[in-house]
Amino acid sequence: MCGRFTLTSNLDDLQGRFQFDALDLEYRPSYNIAPTQQVLTVTNDGQRQARLMRWGLVPFWAKDIKVGARMINAVGETVAAKPAFRSLIKKRRCLILADGFFEWRKEGKEKIPTYIFLKSKEPFALAGLWDTWRSPEGEVVQSCTIVTTTPNDFIAPIHNRMPVVLSGEAEALWLDPLTEDATVVTPLLVPCPAEAMDSYVVSQLVNSARNNVPDCISPVG
Repeated sequence: MCGRFTLTSNLDDLQGRFQFDALDLEYRPSYNIAPTQQVLTVTNDGQRQARLMRWGLVPFWAKDIKVGARMINAVGETVAAKPAFRSLIKKRRCLILADGFFEWRKEGKEKIPTYIFLKSKEPFALAGLWDTWRSPEGEVVQSCTIVTTTPNDFIAPIHNRMPVVLSGEAEALWLDPLTEDATVVTPLLVPCPAEAMDSYVVSQLVNSARNNVPDCISPVG
């Protein structure tokens, strides 16, 4: 599971790395992104476009937006078969931009918040799926979910799942609007190399989604 992450990079650096058009995007760096909040995504309908979406997928057929709180992650091993995701894996894939994520390592009865990132300290793309939902009142909501996979050797001692961190080559294929065959893109849903990752323990400050400050990613101990 991936239940919290960060995106603290500035927009110019993100545009340079992921080559998207931001238009009039109102982007703010975040040190503790939680479900139902806005996240920065990149889609491709012939041109890479950055969009802010609600984290927690609300399928177009949902009766209530609250369903999104239960759909923040999609299991990569079954994503092509599940009714909520099987059409999206073909036509509505996106990148969800991040530069780190949190997991809570169990030590006895304690849960130790751990910040995980790339050794390079660079931002990266998580594999995402998205959809558009319209409320009975006509409100239009674009929302997304993070695809997860089995953990690599670095993450395994911390948690039994991890988000799919895409390589540069994988990003291009994942976003390719001409690729609608799920069997072509599902092989991308694998753990990233363990040797590329690093982590450290952070404070309990991150436990509350109300806290969104640099101290959320400050090492402790």
